[in-house]
Amino acid sequence: MNADQRRLSPSGPQLSEIVAGTMTWGEWGSDYNTATMAELIGHCLDLGITTFDHADIYGSYTTEEAFGTALAQHSDTVREQIQLVTKCGIQLESSHRPGTRVHHYDASYDHIIASAERSLRNLRTDYLDLLLFHRPDPLMEPEVMAAAFETLRKSGKVLHFGVSNFTPSQFDLLRAHTDLVTNQVECHPLHPDPLFDGTYDQCQLHSLRPMVWSPLGGADYFKGEGTKLLRLRSKVQEIGKKYGVQEDVVLLAWCRMHPTRPVPVIGTTKKERINRSLKALDLPLDRQDWYEILEAGRGHEVA
Repeated sequence: MNADQRRLSPSGPQLSEIVAGTMTWGEWGSDYNTATMAELIGHCLDLGITTFDHADIYGSYTTEEAFGTALAQHSDTVREQIQLVTKCGIQLESSHRPGTRVHHYDASYDHIIASAERSLRNLRTDYLDLLLFHRPDPLMEPEVMAAAFETLRKSGKVLHFGVSNFTPSQFDLLRAHTDLVTNQVECHPLHPDPLFDGTYDQCQLHSLRPMVWSPLGGADYFKGEGTKLLRLRSKVQEIGKKYGVQEDVVLLAWCRMHPTRPVPVIGTTKKERINRSLKALDLPLDRQDWYEILEAGRGHEVA
């Protein structure tokens, strides 16, 4: 089984149905060396997972460059087979950014341009398939952001633009000035907010597919405690046994079942879990399975 590709929006890029998230490939997780990272890239490609999700801040500003070095171990034609997604806008206090005094956001023209160009150098590529603004900046001026996007688009350095973690009103504010192809948000049974706060409704209205970070719930799901979590895990395990699959497969299938067909960004660095993720593409959860998981995650029935 391989992951197919599908467009994020009528004007957007084609991404693989499962996206490899790189946040824990480097210093913030497995800290893989170049050879291991190159091997993992190859493993993803063998499965048809051709989209790799980055952010400039991952690994305290080091993971993009490490990935770019690993990608260079592959043939020159590999770049034509993959899609590189990255994010900008968050400013972290880091030894790699000595001028940053406080954690903040920066939606200025100069910062967006400089971040994109730095990501291009780090990833050793001439263009980014998709650039997302990582977190809404209370000081953002949509006309300024749109101007930066247009400069990058006209130069061929970035093909498509989107946002991450934007509310529907923030999305509309920016979309009034520039084309956006997705909103990457957190959504899982313990955090189903996009289902009810208008985020997914907005995506349906504009024929956009959301990207989903932490589609399994991360450490909250696998290492958390409490009655609600135990109830959720019990229900997911029960449904997994019904279909003969593991919990992570059930959760990914639950994520993808919404009519917007969200694109999950999986954060694992383990080959066996990457392999398993493909089973979610064809898992036939029924409507009541989906609602049972929702109810367990929220801790109450739907009204």
